Amino acid sequence: MKKLDSVLVPIIETLKKRQETLATAESCTGGMIAEWITRIPGVSQVYRGGVIAYANSVKIHALQVPKSVLEKHGAVSEAVAFYMAKGAQKNFAATWSISITGIAGPDGGSLNKPVGTFFLGIAGPAGIITKEIRLKDLGRQKNREAAAMAALLWLHKSLFGP
Repeated sequence: MKKLDSVLVPIIETLKKRQETLATAESCTGGMIAEWITRIPGVSQVYRGGVIAYANSVKIHALQVPKSVLEKHGAVSEAVAFYMAKGAQKNFAATWSISITGIAGPDGGSLNKPVGTFFLGIAGPAGIITKEIRLKDLGRQKNREAAAMAALLWLHKSLFGP
């Protein structure tokens, strides 16, 4: 938890100083990022909330991911991460949002998208960016933790620069 706190505390403190807010949209991590964020005392000043959009119907209705995007690209895609981040930012009226969708395993992978494939999104004042990460398959729980940490590290980098 020490490494987690070294990433999260500066994020939260910076958002407080800037008077900015944060929301989350998670699929495969099932609220893990939100749980980690809410461990930090005083985070209610900046954290608006999150959506666990495990089912496609929740992605569509709670985050406004277009059904056509899900049909064309699949739930685990850069396009879906984009719309999840956009939906969370809009619905929670947040300055920033982070999203994550992926294949944690042990099943569900394919040649193009093996277990350990995740797509992240960040919506911020300058727009929405996405990226794909591929992790070595360490088992379902470790994959989820590593992907959640990658999302927070990317948010940290987005707030503070390289």
